[in-house]
Amino acid sequence: MRVCFVSNYINHHQIPFCQAMCRETDGSFVFIQTEKVEEERLKMGWQEERPYFVKLFYEEEEECKRLILDSDIVIFGGSDDESYIKPRLEKGGITIRYSERLYKTGQWKAVSPRGLIKKYKDHTKYRKANVYLLCAGAYVASDFSIVHAYPKKKFMWGYFPEIKFLDLDELMKNKGYETPNGKIPYLVWAGRFIDWKHTELAIECAKYLMDKGYDFHLDIIGGGERDEELKSLAHALGVEGKVTFTGFKKPDEVRAVMEKANIHLFTSDRQEGWGAVLNESMNSGCAAVVDHMIGAAPYLIEDGKNGFIYKTGNKIQLFDYVEKLCLDHTLCDKLGRNAYDTVIKVWNPDNAASKLVELIKCIESGKEIKINEIGPGYKAPGIKESFKSARNWRSNGHRPTN
Repeated sequence: MRVCFVSNYINHHQIPFCQAMCRETDGSFVFIQTEKVEEERLKMGWQEERPYFVKLFYEEEEECKRLILDSDIVIFGGSDDESYIKPRLEKGGITIRYSERLYKTGQWKAVSPRGLIKKYKDHTKYRKANVYLLCAGAYVASDFSIVHAYPKKKFMWGYFPEIKFLDLDELMKNKGYETPNGKIPYLVWAGRFIDWKHTELAIECAKYLMDKGYDFHLDIIGGGERDEELKSLAHALGVEGKVTFTGFKKPDEVRAVMEKANIHLFTSDRQEGWGAVLNESMNSGCAAVVDHMIGAAPYLIEDGKNGFIYKTGNKIQLFDYVEKLCLDHTLCDKLGRNAYDTVIKVWNPDNAASKLVELIKCIESGKEIKINEIGPGYKAPGIKESFKSARNWRSNGHRPTN
């Protein structure tokens, strides 16, 4: 079984899954990269190294076209250019699309006639064809249902960064920010400094905790267009002694900070299609406090068990959860341990590859696809955009609504 994965470029979040697919298919797996990695991504520590399973479309065009057309299965995602996949769709080969949500800035955009025409050409047209959808985020199924695409062919999916198997007791024992007077709660925020990441909420949270008299430290990892604005905000709020702007760090350096941190603040809004940094912080034993519209949140977080989900825009709820974790070390430790277990046991590259191959075999043989457990590779619930459903979707029997 030859499996071909087509996307704009390989990154450190995709490599572990691709390596697992190589193992699952006995080496019959190839990743086709259609674009060069952006300069901004390279500054963030993304590597230019070319893994052995990667072919570059812009250097080996004819070979890549042949692989896309003739492979048994093609997974297509991460590119808006339909020309790469069009010939295969017209041929009728089994194709699995891999997508974050369609309407990141609001489902109201679905009323656009121009947008609907494009969605029809790219997706709805193939609703009865041999085309399936991997939903990289909890709100993807809902978005695609609006355009009547892939009925009963949408499956839970996500991103699967490197998993580190750690001594959990040792990991949790070493957490906290070291000071001359002992350890204090250690908070971390990581990402690009752009509007929809809402880094300002982490700074405002630091102000809230400081005014309440808590001893803590917050590391803000990253950089970008809002760099000066955010540093000015920290100065204006008087939290510079509590907050460190570290600049960009390489992925392994970010993980090293997370392994010391107690609490991860993830403040992006609905434009965060997935949010692989959440996988990483959970694997590092952090208690995460996460905006409910982040695509990964309802899939990865069980509210109150392995993290906290706050309603988007509700900064008071965000602050309250963080305060609760700073006050209750036992609770913080419990959530961090459960978070670690979630990614180790379910949301990891090996499990994802195994489930995908299982799904592929069902598709090829025409067998019924059974929904028998939570995890990547099974039908995605059409989650409504409400805080209640984002928190409680697991209690609804995992019934697909598409």
